[in-house]
Amino acid sequence: MSKFDDLMATYMEEAGKIGVSVDTELLTKVTKGLGPSIYNADSAKVSCGDQAELDRMKANFLIKKMGMADSADLDTAIQQVCETFGSSNRNKYRALFYYMLVKNLGKEDQYA
Repeated sequence: MSKFDDLMATYMEEAGKIGVSVDTELLTKVTKGLGPSIYNADSAKVSCGDQAELDRMKANFLIKKMGMADSADLDTAIQQVCETFGSSNRNKYRALFYYMLVKNLGKEDQYA
C-alpha cells in the first residue's frame, strides 16, 4: 500500500472510533485537496485548543477555498467538529476534520 492508502485507512479507523460514518469517495477528494500537508506530523493534525489555528482554518479553508461568507455558523461548525472528536483525542486528523466540516456545512458539491 502507498502512504496515501495507509493514511486513508488510518482516517477510516479513526472515524469509526468517534462514530462518524464516512463517504470514502468524498474523504479521498478532501484528503487529496490538502496536498503534502497530510504527510507532515505537525500539519496533519488540528489543535482545537489553538484559536489561531482555528481562525486560519476558517479563513483559508472555509472562506477562501470553500467560498463561504464569514459568519458565526462557521465558528459553530468548527466547534461541533472539535466536540465530535473530543477534547482528549489527540488524533484530530486534518483530512477527517475538513471532511466533517464539508459534510456538516453541506458543501459536498464543491468536491463533485
